[in-house]
Amino acid sequence: MKSMLKQRGVSLGGLVMVLILFMVLAMFAMKLIPAFMENGKIQKAFDAIVRDSELQNATPAEIKDAYYKRANVMDAVTTVNQGDIEINKEDGRLKLSASYNTKIPLAGNVSLLIEFNPKAPK
Repeated sequence: MKSMLKQRGVSLGGLVMVLILFMVLAMFAMKLIPAFMENGKIQKAFDAIVRDSELQNATPAEIKDAYYKRANVMDAVTTVNQGDIEINKEDGRLKLSASYNTKIPLAGNVSLLIEFNPKAPK
């Protein structure tokens, strides 16, 4: 009887449940990571454009062309197009922003909708 009380560990059923939970989380992560990586590329392009001193006094068409070259051509970003970019100037500083949604199918008819709002400068 004492040996049964001293035994500790995970049962086979508990191990299977933990493995299933881990697999489901890994599946979600593998589907979500590309969307967040693409948002990072968009943010990186926005930051580079805002830091570029030559583009501070550029026209909106030139700024959108610079975005296209940095994001679409170099990083293959297709989620945010030139027309989706909002260009503002506050206190003589260039500000870029965009708003977009990404729909990620998870399983069957279940999908996840993520809203992204990259801005530069933050």
